[in-house]
Amino acid sequence: MKFAVIGLGSFGHNVARTLYEKKNEVLAVDVDKEKIEDVKTFVTHAVNMDAADKENLQALGIQDMDVVIVSLGPEMEASILTVLYLHEMGAQRIVAKALTEDHAKILESVGATEVIYPEKDMAVKTALRLSCPNILEYLPLTSGIGIQEIAPPEKFIGKSLKDLDLRNKYGIQVLAIKEIIPEKTTFVPLADFVIKDSDILVIMGEEKALEKINSL
Repeated sequence: MKFAVIGLGSFGHNVARTLYEKKNEVLAVDVDKEKIEDVKTFVTHAVNMDAADKENLQALGIQDMDVVIVSLGPEMEASILTVLYLHEMGAQRIVAKALTEDHAKILESVGATEVIYPEKDMAVKTALRLSCPNILEYLPLTSGIGIQEIAPPEKFIGKSLKDLDLRNKYGIQVLAIKEIIPEKTTFVPLADFVIKDSDILVIMGEEKALEKINSL
């Protein structure tokens, strides 16, 4: 796939580098020459320019990319203008980094197809992991719905999914079970799957249901 990453702060730099390592075509753009020098050996193309300029974006043909990621750090005005211009140019998928909820609303109103909050998401994950030791990973979906990787509560161990009846008792769906011994992952496990203390459960449900599971 073809990606453009506009803004090469810590987040943008790592996104660009990871996408390139995954064998994608990556165009990196930043107004800071030093940041371009730091990333140019890890991307397909690196361009030093001001992305909050419509003529500059048009010259790059950036609207032809599969995904454009806008990560301009504290520069709210620049990120808003960049998203607006990309939308006007017909970019199909624009993923923009937001600093605040108000910033996110503006980005969505001018054309962002997806808004992300890296700092907020990491803060939520860290808080959940520290307050609920069973939670190993957390992924928010739509409002009020989430996916978690958890270590099984003690009362789950030695019981089958049929016995636990998590969907009816808690409103929780088990998407997958990662087994450490032997090492394998079972997607949509059958009802007769018996939980071991070394297993990791990947579950989905409403936030209240997930909180209930984590309090067991």
